[in-house]
Amino acid sequence: MNNLFDLKGKVALVTGGTHGIGLAIGITLGKAGAKVCVNDIMDEKLDICREEFRKEGLEVYTLKFNVTDEADVDKGITEIEKNVGPVDILINNAGIIKRIPILNMSVEDYKQVIDVDLVAPLILSKRVAPGMIEKRSGKIINMCSMMSVYGRNTVSAYASAKGGLKLLTMNMTCEWAKYNIQINGIGPGYIATSQTAPIRENGHPFNDLVMTRTPAGRWGEPQDVANAALFLASEASNFVNGHILYVDGGILANFGYVKGENDL
Repeated sequence: MNNLFDLKGKVALVTGGTHGIGLAIGITLGKAGAKVCVNDIMDEKLDICREEFRKEGLEVYTLKFNVTDEADVDKGITEIEKNVGPVDILINNAGIIKRIPILNMSVEDYKQVIDVDLVAPLILSKRVAPGMIEKRSGKIINMCSMMSVYGRNTVSAYASAKGGLKLLTMNMTCEWAKYNIQINGIGPGYIATSQTAPIRENGHPFNDLVMTRTPAGRWGEPQDVANAALFLASEASNFVNGHILYVDGGILANFGYVKGENDL
């Protein structure tokens, strides 16, 4: 059974994997034996990433490139192929969100979110897919969101991108699954990260919403998402394709759940 989750000899690229969920995924894949590569556009974030891997007794190959720039992506992947090896596992994790009401959002802001959250996964996947097709093996994991299936106030661009990414995942599957490439997505629920710390305080309205509407009764941890990524990156998922795995404590199963009301 242990062999199912053994990633020894595999090269994994986690885009934007310098913090939060992406960092947890990279470290988890590294502990499973993968040679992990992480990109970002900020040197200080890459420095922190290397230190976090070092604390775990792991090595990581870090590099800078812009995921929205096709030429820069090609340069970055070529560097990985030369210095580490062909990419076996691609985690399209890099993303941004802009919380702006539709009437106040500029087209430029909308396009920027679409470029990072939807176009970039296409650019990265197109770059690594030919190598995966040639060796008849590969894993692509797109970081979707619960907002790939529903919307919220002020996140129109983000929800548009994540909804598109869900369908892009399915279309990649239709074209590439026959080459033994598994393309899936992960839809994290509400996860306890440094970014959500201010709204996780007791008494904060959004914290109350999450705690009362999530059947599991808690925020998720980055490790919860990383565990799902390990499954989708491993041989254990070799017949799982075009699927979005929602790691959300059950909130999508019963968004109307109120703690206490249904605990009978």
